[in-house]
Amino acid sequence: MYKHMIGKSSNKVLNTIERGAVKKFAESIGDLHPIYSDRDYAKNSRYKNNIAPPTFPRVLDFGVIEGLILPKSGLIHGEQRYHYERPLLVGEDIYCYAKVVDSFEKAGANGTMYFLAIDNNGEDLQGNIIFTSTIVMIITEEVRKGMGI
Repeated sequence: MYKHMIGKSSNKVLNTIERGAVKKFAESIGDLHPIYSDRDYAKNSRYKNNIAPPTFPRVLDFGVIEGLILPKSGLIHGEQRYHYERPLLVGEDIYCYAKVVDSFEKAGANGTMYFLAIDNNGEDLQGNIIFTSTIVMIITEEVRKGMGI
């Protein structure tokens, strides 16, 4: 269903890891570790700065992959993995982009299920990868038919 999209990427989008956003995100997930918001604590840490929680990239802007049409409803979140080279530092600017990395089908009890894997990547301003987050989405046959595909 999406095999023709494999390898396609969005344009890179500049994001800033903002102190207030990191603090609110940490509070919203119930993780009040001082490394996320206490400046004095962070100065004495190995990072010498506050960092963002590991799942923080979920709120970043990764741009739009031109031509990728997803259902407006019925999309199932199948899996999400994060890989970090280093933590995201509060105050830093990074470039983010998305790339379709896989598409496959599996037979299910109610018809074919379509799987789409997208890597969301974050790079420093020099182009070095900071993190990759892989999300796997599932589209049921019923939802696909509703899309007219």
